[in-house]
Amino acid sequence: MPLTADTRHALDLLARAEHGQVAASLRALPFLAPARHAVVADRLLLRLCGRQGTCAGQVVAYGAGTADRWSVQVVGVCETAEPTAEERALFPADGLKEPLYLWVTPECATVHVEEHA
Repeated sequence: MPLTADTRHALDLLARAEHGQVAASLRALPFLAPARHAVVADRLLLRLCGRQGTCAGQVVAYGAGTADRWSVQVVGVCETAEPTAEERALFPADGLKEPLYLWVTPECATVHVEEHA
């Protein structure tokens, strides 16, 4: 499915940020976790701490932004990822043990840009 203009703009902005938060519902409870991300071929590759559980197969929301300029929220189904060495290299070597990687295929996106006078 081709990306909408909003989703394309959201992915372009997300490419400028390093981290955000993923939100889902797991076993009828809210799940919110910090994550790093990379934009790869019109999808988001997320890296979370593996001990946080998985939301593979779930609809998730992923949000990121800057405090004073813009914020983005992308919604889509996620699936477990086995990234290539090149894809793993997109993330900083910050000593995260047992990382969990997830693909999120965007279905819709919201972009909010703060207008400064």
